[in-house]
Amino acid sequence: MLIEKEEHLASHQSGRNSGVIHSGLYYKPGSLKAENCVAGRKELVDFAKKYNIRHDICGKLVVATNQKELNVLPELLDRGIQNGLKNLSIINQNEMKEIEPFVSGLGAILVPETGIIDYRQVAEKLAFLIKEINPNSSILTNTKVVDFKNESTGSVVITQKDKFKCENIIFCCGLFSDRLAKNDGLDLDMKIVGFRGDYFSLKDSAKHKVKNLIYPVPNPEFPFLGVHFTRMTNGEFECGPNAVFTFKREGYSKLDFSIKDTIDALTYSGTWRLFIKHWRFGMNEYVKAASKRVFLNQLKKLIPSLKIDEIESGRSGVRAMALGIDGEVIDDFKIIYNNKNIHVLNAPSPAATACLSIGEKIASNFLKKYN
Repeated sequence: MLIEKEEHLASHQSGRNSGVIHSGLYYKPGSLKAENCVAGRKELVDFAKKYNIRHDICGKLVVATNQKELNVLPELLDRGIQNGLKNLSIINQNEMKEIEPFVSGLGAILVPETGIIDYRQVAEKLAFLIKEINPNSSILTNTKVVDFKNESTGSVVITQKDKFKCENIIFCCGLFSDRLAKNDGLDLDMKIVGFRGDYFSLKDSAKHKVKNLIYPVPNPEFPFLGVHFTRMTNGEFECGPNAVFTFKREGYSKLDFSIKDTIDALTYSGTWRLFIKHWRFGMNEYVKAASKRVFLNQLKKLIPSLKIDEIESGRSGVRAMALGIDGEVIDDFKIIYNNKNIHVLNAPSPAATACLSIGEKIASNFLKKYN
C-alpha cells in the first residue's frame, strides 16, 4: 500500500523539479549520488522507451562565462569520466555557437547523455504498474498520515480516515522526512530546511534563443546549479531557479508562511550557521527573487540578447535541504534503517533521475534485512 496525502502523485518535489534527466557529471565519484544517478539514468531511459514516457536525450552545455570557470572545465570533465559518462568533450566558442547560437561563453562541456522527461508521467506509470503487477496492492491519495505506532506484532499507520496494520513502513516523505523519523525515535543530527526556487518562462518571441539545455559552471560551495535554461517536454522553456529560504516547507508562493515551519527552522543552529557562512549569496538570491531585472541580468550571462519583455513569471518548487548542526549541507543521499522501518531522509537532485536505482537498492536491502 502506498499512502499519498495529495490528490495527485508527484505534487511536490517530484513534479516541480526541472524535468531533467541528469547525467552524473557533477557528483563526487563513489558517492551514492554518482552511482545511483548513472545507473538510474540508464534504467529511466529504458523505462521511458518501454512505456512511451515523454522524454528526449537532447544533451546539454555547461558553459564557462569567465576564465575562472573555464579553468574548472577539465576538472568537471574528469569527474564525469570517473563517474562513467560517455562522449563528454570540452568545446570551444565556435563549436558552442553551432549547438546554441545565442549562448555566450569562453567554452563549454558538451554532455550528450543529459535529457528531459515528464516525471509526473513517470510517477503515474509506476502507480499503474504497481497495481498491474499485484492487483492486491493499493494506492491511496487524499490520505494524510497523522501518526504511526510500532507494536510488537507490527506497526499501525494512522491516517485522518483510517488505521492500517502492516509489517514494515518505508518513509519517503521529502520535506517532512526528518519529522517522521523523529517520531520513529531516531536521534537526528540534521534537519530539513526548505528553499524555494522560482522560475521564469520564455515567451514565444524568445523560444528560438534556446535549443535544449544550457547550464552555468556550478559553484562548488553551494548545492545549487545556478540559473539555467531548460527545454521542457511540453515545448515550453524555463529559466531559473533562484534559491531562497522559505517560511513554509511547502511554500510555493512568496507570501506563504507557517509558524511551525518557521520556528522549527529558525531555532535550529544549523540554519543560522548556514546563513552566516553564506549571507552574501543569500542576499543576492533574495534580491534576484524580488527583481525581475536582476534575475534577467543573471540569465544574460549565458544569453546576452535576452530582453526583459521576453520572460514571464513561471512556476516554483521547494527543495528539501538536509542541514547538519554545523550548517553544512548533507550533500549525498541518506537512507536509514530503524527497527523494521526504512527512512529516506535525504534524496535531493538527482533523486528523480536515480529513482529506479534508489528503489532497487531499498528493495534489495529490505529483503536482506527483513526476510
